Amino acid sequence: MKIELLKSQNIELSKLEINKGQIEGLPKNPRLIKDAKFEKLKKSIEDNPEMLGMREVLVFPHGSKYVIIGGNMRFQACKELQFETVPCKVLSKDTTAEQLRAITIKDNVSFGEHDWDLLANEWDNIEISDWGMEVWVMPDLLSDDVAEDIVTNNNTYKDTDGYAMDYLNSDIKKFEIFINKNDYDKIVQKLNEVKSKENLETNSDAIIHLILNYK
Repeated sequence: MKIELLKSQNIELSKLEINKGQIEGLPKNPRLIKDAKFEKLKKSIEDNPEMLGMREVLVFPHGSKYVIIGGNMRFQACKELQFETVPCKVLSKDTTAEQLRAITIKDNVSFGEHDWDLLANEWDNIEISDWGMEVWVMPDLLSDDVAEDIVTNNNTYKDTDGYAMDYLNSDIKKFEIFINKNDYDKIVQKLNEVKSKENLETNSDAIIHLILNYK
């Protein structure tokens, strides 16, 4: 059955409630948001409240209230910002639990990916960080001084979760490269040869062996 959407309307926050599992057949909302990201969401709404009308909160009528199917975090942010109403798109009462489950998950799925070269070279990191997008930084390039600056100051590479310091103090480090498919296939073949010859267990072991023994 096709999902029917009723007209958009501004609904009082007092008439909205988050999905706590109160609808039979629909588990409670699995979406979480950390404190720092929640603050960014609030700031984003404060800066551009008109965006709420471009992507309304998706709700389902349940008793005398509406249960939020998509947009629980936006609702929480609006509540803390003391909004009186929020733009909503209302689902038909005929929407099945199966459809509600699908909407709940699909509303938060991202099918695309970012072109990191374009973001790094043509977009302003401070702007996109302020807009709520995580700015990727290669932790291996961070010194202790830079990591401390990331944690304590509001700069381009602010690390609100303390990731940089945790990483720098860890015994385990990460090294990541991007390669095209043809090179990838050749590298995997080479790694398998090295693993077999040197009696190694993983590709990581083979890579470390090749690098450390290169002359």
